[in-house]
Amino acid sequence: MAISIGIVGAGTMGAGIAHIAALNKCTVSLYDINEEVIRRSVERINFEMKRSVDKNKISDDDMKQALTRIKKRTNINDLDTCDIIIEAVLEDIRVKKDLFKKLDQIAHHTAILATNTSSLSVTSIAAATKKPERVVGMHFFNPVHLMKLVEIVKGAKTSSETITQTIAIAEKLGKKTIVTKDTPGFVVNRVARPFYSEALKILSENVTTVEEIDRIVKKSGGFKMGPFELMDMIGNDVNFSVTESMFQQFFNDPRFQPSHIQKQLVEAGMFGKKTKQGFYNYEEK
Repeated sequence: MAISIGIVGAGTMGAGIAHIAALNKCTVSLYDINEEVIRRSVERINFEMKRSVDKNKISDDDMKQALTRIKKRTNINDLDTCDIIIEAVLEDIRVKKDLFKKLDQIAHHTAILATNTSSLSVTSIAAATKKPERVVGMHFFNPVHLMKLVEIVKGAKTSSETITQTIAIAEKLGKKTIVTKDTPGFVVNRVARPFYSEALKILSENVTTVEEIDRIVKKSGGFKMGPFELMDMIGNDVNFSVTESMFQQFFNDPRFQPSHIQKQLVEAGMFGKKTKQGFYNYEEK
């Protein structure tokens, strides 16, 4: 029996989750308040799947079948029969808590409610519901269809059954999982902060350039991407927001202090690849 997955938010992460869920034979209800956002999201999924077909990673029939499994939803009540609902909206605790309060009311009583937050408290989000034991963190990484890891985050009241079921769902989606406690940034983002922050400090001190830092990290460290390339791919808006959130949650620990350089990029709308400008220029020639 196919798993029914509801996804709230048809942005980059929501589209990525829908992509892998549909390819792994799950039925997908992709919800967003904006119909145009959903349309663009499905176009993005179509584009990425075609690239996989061209690289002989999936067949053309696989792609066609997967796309039929994605249902566009603009009424959140249509998610009421889903086995799991995964939230992938703005990284704002108030927005998420308001959403989970609503999901708690409409979701089937056995449904899992998962948040894709990368740094916020799962326990705090779950507190907005009447059944916090079914709320869990399910942190995917961008690009979802390529990144294998998913962090399964156990809130203070998340049940063991919810954790077990969420691991099984993630594995059905072809992911490898780690279970982590509900601490700011969990594991990956906490480990990754120094990678970004030291690169930004070096840049702010005019030690060398963006290009040279990325080149050295890749050539000497064996990384596939340098810190600035990675921040541009993730989105400087997202990366800055996570750093800011962790800084606040760790009571202004200087290890997690955000960079004014990245703050200026965000204020200028230079988020990286998705806006064609960030630390690098991605404008088509």
